[in-house]
Amino acid sequence: MAMTRASVVGGSGYTGGELLRLIEGHPELELGQATSRSKERRTVANTHPNLRGATDERFVHPDDLEPTDVLFTATPHGYTKEQLPELQELADVVVDLSGDYRLDDPAAAEEWYGEHPNTELLEEFVYGVPELHREEMKDAELIASAGCNATAGILALHPLVEHDLVDPRVVLDVKTSSSAGGAAASTASHHAERSRVVRPYAPTSHRHQAEIEQETNLDVDITVHAIEMVRGLSVTAHSYASDSLEEKDLYKAYRGTYGDEPFVRVVKSRRGSYRYPEPKVTEGTNYADVGFAVDDTGDGFTRVVSFSALDNMMKGAAGQAVQCMNIALGFPETAGLEFQGMHPV
Repeated sequence: MAMTRASVVGGSGYTGGELLRLIEGHPELELGQATSRSKERRTVANTHPNLRGATDERFVHPDDLEPTDVLFTATPHGYTKEQLPELQELADVVVDLSGDYRLDDPAAAEEWYGEHPNTELLEEFVYGVPELHREEMKDAELIASAGCNATAGILALHPLVEHDLVDPRVVLDVKTSSSAGGAAASTASHHAERSRVVRPYAPTSHRHQAEIEQETNLDVDITVHAIEMVRGLSVTAHSYASDSLEEKDLYKAYRGTYGDEPFVRVVKSRRGSYRYPEPKVTEGTNYADVGFAVDDTGDGFTRVVSFSALDNMMKGAAGQAVQCMNIALGFPETAGLEFQGMHPV
């Protein structure tokens, strides 16, 4: 049986490397090409040493990209919005991991990501969170894989919205790792500057809040911190209910929403060191762990604290993109994504 050919545009970055790793281990895929302007003609394993022995492919220039079955675009914001018409001619399915087509409202897309030359194509994309859009993904040709912070925030809040448990205003506190900033070096990513920090780098707004608002219809305030962690992110969401809520109400909502989901685990334990979602537990996996706590304020309101933790390179990027592709092409949804993680790490 013929394998499905998958290529990656932007294969030299962290997300591109993770996509290449997943393609190499996927039972239904074979690697087509990986493009890189800066690494053209160099071996993939030279840039991604974890792939030594797995592939002898070399990076090609984007202009030399050949037709393929599936095309993943792991490029900076701006590339896909310009190149999509040409990319569609090269692939049956395009999964874009940038923010170029995540927002379905043209005004919002231009507000958060600048001028957009192909706004008429926004509505053709399926937003890439399978837990919300699985049916729309089946046979989809264009998928906009969700942002990492957005995925974590949406999954933390979705059961509360689905069961109409909280008021519209929520506050999100996000702690994210250094790999979320990509492979390009900057002054802020220099080890002497990044080490040991808990740095608020987006104190009052972040692009991903637009995705969360789009998918939850909540009014979101967000603060994002950079912390000393290579992979992973953690979201703590604060919301309020005007009705009294108990833990059993939250258990019912979260387990009702995610009970059959292959990659979302409800984490709420009374014992042990990992009673709530913890990013290190998800490292290298496509799991998102979600949890909650309830605080009766005593003044007629209930505060709900929701948690979400995931690997920003996997469920927040490459892993989720492959999960979306699996659904679109009719493969088992978990194909190539079965790694359970390690402990301790």
